[in-house]
Amino acid sequence: MTAKTALVVVAHHRADSLTVRIGDVAAARLKEAGYAIDLLNLQAEGFDPRMTVADQPDWDDRDKAYSPEAQSHMERILAADLIVPVFPVYWNAPPALLKGWIDRVWNYGFSYGRSKPRLAGKQMLWIGTAGAAEGDDYWASLQNILDLTLRDGVSYYNGITEAAVEILPDAEGEPQIVDAAGNFTKGEALTGEQRTAHYEALERRAVERVEKFLG
Repeated sequence: MTAKTALVVVAHHRADSLTVRIGDVAAARLKEAGYAIDLLNLQAEGFDPRMTVADQPDWDDRDKAYSPEAQSHMERILAADLIVPVFPVYWNAPPALLKGWIDRVWNYGFSYGRSKPRLAGKQMLWIGTAGAAEGDDYWASLQNILDLTLRDGVSYYNGITEAAVEILPDAEGEPQIVDAAGNFTKGEALTGEQRTAHYEALERRAVERVEKFLG
């Protein structure tokens, strides 16, 4: 029996980032669960998130041949049973690197614009890291914004009905709280063993989110 494939899409500019580490941890857990892993590190592979004329949708031609770069990414998406973008949250949204991947690759005629979506039946788990703490009065709003934007606006719009958005809090290792009045308070940054323990806990939470999604 052929193993299912998980496309883990890592979107961060630094190779030593928490995002990259969470992507590795998620991929390892998925591999343990029996998935073949296609690890797509957008920065390492040199993906250009800027829209091009070649990848601009043509509303009169849903069978338009997009650029070779976009086409290669489309093939990796089609080959995957589960798609797991891993990313930092910037201004209540994914970073430009991931947003540009969606803009250029999740394109008209490929992932949407057909009565029978090509991506129907796939699963999608979005894993974000955020500097905000769970005790922040804004935390529920942040989760709601990302859920609407990513699960509804991207996954569901492209025919993927089984999708979830999981956000890991306090990703910078220093308390950041915004209260109901909009006041911002930042605590002391963790160091040494406390910092190590904090990030190990975040990695465990990422694994838990993957296991929760797999059911």
